[in-house]
Amino acid sequence: ELSVALYRHLLGLQESEGSLDQPAAGKDLNLLCCDIDPVLIERAQQCSPFPASISFANLDIMDSSAREPFLSSYLGRFGRSTFDIGFCMSVTMWIHLNHGDSGLVEFLSFVSSRCKYLLIEPQPWKCYRAAARRLRKLGRNDFDHFRSLAIHGDMAERITQILTEDCAMELVCCFGSTSWDRSLLLFKS
Repeated sequence: ELSVALYRHLLGLQESEGSLDQPAAGKDLNLLCCDIDPVLIERAQQCSPFPASISFANLDIMDSSAREPFLSSYLGRFGRSTFDIGFCMSVTMWIHLNHGDSGLVEFLSFVSSRCKYLLIEPQPWKCYRAAARRLRKLGRNDFDHFRSLAIHGDMAERITQILTEDCAMELVCCFGSTSWDRSLLLFKS
């Protein structure tokens, strides 16, 4: 739903506008939406009103042997090597919890190298604690890296620091916070 809403917004379309098979009004805008959950991807593919312009792919972005050929192939279809803009909505915490500090830094380095602009929505540290608490309530072990994370605290600030100092990006704008108290940060390479 977010991808379709974003597509409509970028083209200035109302909810009722848009063809099932063609880009709107001859505009050349293509979105690639990736998620690790194949069920979400399948549902998105089935419900998309813009299948010619919005592609959905089941992809573990942390699997470099899968992401590199897939993204290069996708971009190659358009004669491109980078995306104009990347959107990372509510993913940094999950990558951080499952791949540790080095995984978070690797992810940020990778996405920053693949797009001119990056809009990112880091989850605050309280979300990390809540996710760990939910896991314990289910009787499961903590996330592998939760207790050893050195990158913690103000996650928007820490991610900004990584992107600006390590990835040579510039913070263009902080759009404030969502209703979930998450910052929306726009960076430029």
